[in-house]
Amino acid sequence: SPPSSAGRSVEADYAQVADLERIVSAERPDYVLHVAGATKGSSYEDFRIGNVMPTRNLLTAVRQAHPDTKRFVLVSSLTSYGPSATSAPHREENPPRPIEHYGASKLEAERVVEDESGAVPWTIVRPSGVYGPGDVDYLNLFKSAMRGWNVFFGNRDRCMSVIYVDDCVRGTLMAAQHQSSIGKGYFLTNDAEVTWEQFQSEVVQVVDRSVRTVDLPEQLVSMAAFGGELASRIDKKPRLLNLQKAKMGAQQAWTCVGDAARADFGFSAEVDLADGIRRTHQWYLANHWY
Repeated sequence: SPPSSAGRSVEADYAQVADLERIVSAERPDYVLHVAGATKGSSYEDFRIGNVMPTRNLLTAVRQAHPDTKRFVLVSSLTSYGPSATSAPHREENPPRPIEHYGASKLEAERVVEDESGAVPWTIVRPSGVYGPGDVDYLNLFKSAMRGWNVFFGNRDRCMSVIYVDDCVRGTLMAAQHQSSIGKGYFLTNDAEVTWEQFQSEVVQVVDRSVRTVDLPEQLVSMAAFGGELASRIDKKPRLLNLQKAKMGAQQAWTCVGDAARADFGFSAEVDLADGIRRTHQWYLANHWY
């Protein structure tokens, strides 16, 4: 049967292949969508433990306990390709060149799927920046605007591709079900690129508050990132801002196009930025996130 949102929760230890095999054998899923991962860490090994090891172990469990699974889908990331050229968004045929730990670990997880899937059909999806209900990565922009501040970290003209979470889920499910996507990887994105100024302007508009706009220079961001990095090395706890995050943020463009997904399985994002920001804000309010 096609994948759906209906179902029940089960718990497993990603570090234990036998535990995963037990669940896969009992549930016998038609589709396995591997979405879990680590977005914060103090070292590359932290990201390998959070992104590479679980991918390998879950794939091994599926291959050994239920090789008749219709599809194993890895949710990777645009960051596995690294930043794009300003005037040339990434396409699937571009060589991946990650520049930081998170993206590098996602690329390593992709290689695991490509090399170790055996007879299990697989597909990889690489969402651009995902925002929407439940997201914590963009949350601080909304919180700042609610408090009357619109803060830009470095160049406000930097470009990015984003996708609303509902579109991301729909695209992932479509990729899982189409025969044409077996053995391939795809970017999932809204093709309308945005700048940080455009994104934050939509946030300011939807929260409907009077705000003061502040531009923080790159040097100040780098100093704060160095402080976060130093603190992480001392107490081994990941920080929201560190040198890896600062390196990502300093790039002029993180963009991609979704032509391949549209051609192979008919996916196009439906939620535009203004509507997505509005829905996100309403969810944050309803769930008392600020």
